[in-house]
Parts: sequence; C-alpha cells; structure tokens
Amino acid sequence: MPRKPEYEVIFDTLTLDHMNAIESKYHALIRRTVDEQLNHEPDVPTRNRKPLLRETVTTATWELRCGPDNRFRIFYDVHPEQRLVVVLAIARKVRNQLFVGKEKFEP
Repeated sequence: MPRKPEYEVIFDTLTLDHMNAIESKYHALIRRTVDEQLNHEPDVPTRNRKPLLRETVTTATWELRCGPDNRFRIFYDVHPEQRLVVVLAIARKVRNQLFVGKEKFEP
C-alpha cells in the first residue's frame, strides 16, 4: 500500500510552458521523479537533490536533477510549515547552457 504524501506538490503556472519546450517522451519521467522525490522529505539533500547556494533564474531554493545524464532540472521551494512544495521552473541542461522554456540562461 503506498504511503500518503507528507507534502503537497503544486506547480507554478509557468511550468506548463517549460514542459512544452521539453520532448513529450520525457514528461512522464519528470512527473514520476517529482512524485517520488518531492512528496517525502523534499528538503533533505541527496545525490540529485540539492539546496541552491546562490541566486538563480528563479527564486527557487532547491534543485532536483533527473533524466538521462541528469539533463533536466526541477527548481522548487519548500514551505515546511504548510507541508507544501512549489515547483517554480523545469529546465533542460545542454552542455553548459540552461534552457527554461525557450529562454537560454547561463548557470
């Protein structure tokens, strides 16, 4: 029997645009990773889940890496008092370039 999620995960409205810029064959992988990694202990660092130490293109405080060669980045905030995770951006990493939606940012 699956455990009940400790945190509710919600997506910012802009993440739909970000997902549209990613090939649809990866959408299920990203959604599954979010469900597995962010429902329980989203604020505990792991190999692919890290707190952000400097300002990024979003106001996110955490980053989750997933996909082939960790090419996708999921940027999110954790609100422990409300038991809430807000996914703010979903990005693609291509070499040393980061694409959030169709915009290119230097990491």
